[in-house]
Amino acid sequence: MQYDDAHKLTSALADPTRFSIYQYVANSKQPITVQEIAEHFSIHPNVARLHLTKLEDVNLLISVTDKSGKGGRPSRLYSLSDQVVSLQFPPRDYQLLADIAIESLLSLGEAGKDALITMGYRMGTEMAKRAIAQERINLPELSMEEKLGHINRLVVAQGLRPEIELLNNGCLRFRVHNCTFSDSAKKYPSSICKMHNALLTGIFETYLGNIELREDESMQKGCQSCNYTLIRCD
Repeated sequence: MQYDDAHKLTSALADPTRFSIYQYVANSKQPITVQEIAEHFSIHPNVARLHLTKLEDVNLLISVTDKSGKGGRPSRLYSLSDQVVSLQFPPRDYQLLADIAIESLLSLGEAGKDALITMGYRMGTEMAKRAIAQERINLPELSMEEKLGHINRLVVAQGLRPEIELLNNGCLRFRVHNCTFSDSAKKYPSSICKMHNALLTGIFETYLGNIELREDESMQKGCQSCNYTLIRCD
């Protein structure tokens, strides 16, 4: 993805209502109409349509005409775009380059595996630092809920479908329902998962300080989502 496209994506998700609408559609098992969004969020249908259109413009959502034959003015049905997993990555040529780079690193043995994990962590921290600078936020002034909101938007912008839950014991439960590196993970499941975990650790640590991200379940092992427990170590 080029810089201008990435900027459009993060701008589309920066509006709190639009971000909530995206999450609502993404978590729905059925396509959603404008009227459903308007009623759920208590907004005018024209406002709901504007938010949905902006999400569709950046390929987060897709829409089709409702052909149910119920009569009246045809409505549009909105659902999650199939392209959302690869939003942050230019198509095939970049994926080929990434695969070659990963293969080259892994051919170096343990040193290459360690370098891949280091690369993942650096990617996560750089993504978070850029997001913080772009949104001009002052971390010490934010509540935990506000920090988690910023993390959630950043992770969504990376093409993931996250859930973040603050537990009573102060830990966090974190889930993602797809994988940005799914193609590479099929070839090198252990190494790619460790690299992706390091990327997520980098994001969380930039916002929250020293943490431990413990993987409880993985899609590579047949689970429906990758589930983590996040423990703050400060």
